[in-house]
Amino acid sequence: MATATYPPPPPFYRFYGNYSQEPESAPSPPPPIEGPYVLYGANYTTDDVLPSLEEQGVAQLYPKGENVIDFRKELRSLNRELQLYLLELADVLVERPSQYARRVEDISVIAKNLHHLLNSLRPHQARATLIHILELQIQRRKQAVEDIKTRRREAQRLLFNALGTLESQ
Repeated sequence: MATATYPPPPPFYRFYGNYSQEPESAPSPPPPIEGPYVLYGANYTTDDVLPSLEEQGVAQLYPKGENVIDFRKELRSLNRELQLYLLELADVLVERPSQYARRVEDISVIAKNLHHLLNSLRPHQARATLIHILELQIQRRKQAVEDIKTRRREAQRLLFNALGTLESQ
């Protein structure tokens, strides 16, 4: 069986014709995917929605409803509870090693709740980061305008001095 050192190009190269002279000759890209789709056997969606803990099959340990949640209080509470369960896990591993599975499951539920609470804060974090970046850009642009004004005044002063020197000669 003969093999080529370099395989032939794929058949769709013909779609691009004379791209260097006519860039418009290339086919347009496919439209973006909208809605649910399957990739490597897993279902995904293009909707940017955080699934609830119930949809993920995890018990929610903090109150339901976004407008009644005190994120700081709930995160601290879950963090303390996580620390307590980790200490209990260490105790169980020393005294009753066969009963560790329940503690590990409890720790997993607490960690998933912490993770979900933090992920629900991501839009607020993104908004605050964007505001900060825009404020920095405004500050830099104002500084650049001030620098330009200062240099313009300096250039006008130099031109005025040069004009005075030329007139005195």
